[in-house]
Amino acid sequence: MKCLLDTHVFLWWVAGDRRISPKAREIIADGRNTLYLSAASGWEMAIKAGLGRLRVDDELERFIPEQMALNGIEGLPVALAHALRVAALPLHHRDPFDRLLVAQAELEGLVVLTGDPQIAAYGVETLW
Repeated sequence: MKCLLDTHVFLWWVAGDRRISPKAREIIADGRNTLYLSAASGWEMAIKAGLGRLRVDDELERFIPEQMALNGIEGLPVALAHALRVAALPLHHRDPFDRLLVAQAELEGLVVLTGDPQIAAYGVETLW
């Protein structure tokens, strides 16, 4: 299965946070699945860190790539097609980062691992 990690799922996974559902934990731990972290999530984390709303143990520029490598998570760049697809999405969710993740999931055929029920309103496959 090809899965796109929502930003909170990535952060919770690398922190060992128990808020991740058992099903999501199983999917992430299963090496047969391909896991992706969007560049949009990197941007979201950078903005939150800059505002003092996110703290990690290391510099973000080192922390994220190291955690991705340690956990077998691939980066998913934001393509122009992803950005343009956002314009066609209904406004179920006002978070621009989550809307971009939805567009990426639609266009790339990815399952979104998320605890956010608003993402499922878009019709993309979600698991939690």
